[in-house]
Amino acid sequence: MKRIGVLTGGGDCPGLNPVIAGVVRKAMALNWEVVGVMNGWKGLLEKNTMKLDRQAISGIVHKGGTIIRTSRTNPCKSKEQMDQVIENFKEMGLDALVAVGGDDTLGAAAKLYEHGLATVGVPKTIDNDISGTDRTFGFDTAVNTAMDAIDKLHTTAESHSRVMIVEIMGRHAGWITLYAGMAGGADVILIPEVQMTVDEVCEIIKKRHGRGKNFSIVAVSEGATLGGEEMITKDMPKDEFGHVILGGIGERLAKIIQNETGIETRNVVLGHLQRGGSPSALDRFIGLRFGIKAVELIEQGDFGKMVALKGNDFVPITIAEAVSVNRTVEPELFDIARLFFE
Repeated sequence: MKRIGVLTGGGDCPGLNPVIAGVVRKAMALNWEVVGVMNGWKGLLEKNTMKLDRQAISGIVHKGGTIIRTSRTNPCKSKEQMDQVIENFKEMGLDALVAVGGDDTLGAAAKLYEHGLATVGVPKTIDNDISGTDRTFGFDTAVNTAMDAIDKLHTTAESHSRVMIVEIMGRHAGWITLYAGMAGGADVILIPEVQMTVDEVCEIIKKRHGRGKNFSIVAVSEGATLGGEEMITKDMPKDEFGHVILGGIGERLAKIIQNETGIETRNVVLGHLQRGGSPSALDRFIGLRFGIKAVELIEQGDFGKMVALKGNDFVPITIAEAVSVNRTVEPELFDIARLFFE
């Protein structure tokens, strides 16, 4: 019998529990033991685990969040921590580890693989910005949450003849904002990959109102910038991976638009609502498949790899390749979105 561990690191995400269920179900078929490493990489530093068996995963596929919890702990912050993780891995009797996470979690898994740990990665981020995979689980649910918010804002914006700004998650990639903005009928979409000036945004809104429209919806990624400005950050310390906390572009944009157009403007920040709730049918299905494929890679001894979704196939790519660069929105796709501005 093999003993494998699974951890979920970084921000929570709809579909984590289906991945866990997929890992356990496939391991059960192989007569392997699975332990959940609690609170991400922190659990490996503290040797904190829970048994994952049939009873533990019963009824979790439809639930949001992660039953083994998560944190933004960086196990590679120092040589001492890395050595501790490697030692604990051996003491816990693990033969392999499934690391479920985004760039930071997978980057740590890649470094630990280089130091001899048998790791396999599963891509997790609502931002959908991990390279080498067509889609990450959690993205579909987040898009639907943002789209539903935009749908609701249409009625209040029209009732009060306002411009409504919707600030949506997306540090370096505007996938959620683009998909939700187009699906929800936003009149302007701002993403990190494409620079737009304040004048361009205000001109679109003025033209709409000139044609008799009494309201406008602007969807903006938290990592978007205005005409060469830097990303707007909150006055908070960086996390363990050195990331600043983004937020504030929507509020700044609302003030500018109101001053430039004279139209009453309000800002809504969706924030962690996009991470919460039950996963969509698609995220449940691909989450289960991601988990199953991760165990298959362990069975084959194919370590240092991440499960990637290519079309309808789940295939291995190196974790190093996956975290080498962010997958961002192509300019051609944003040009399609522009057709719906004004």
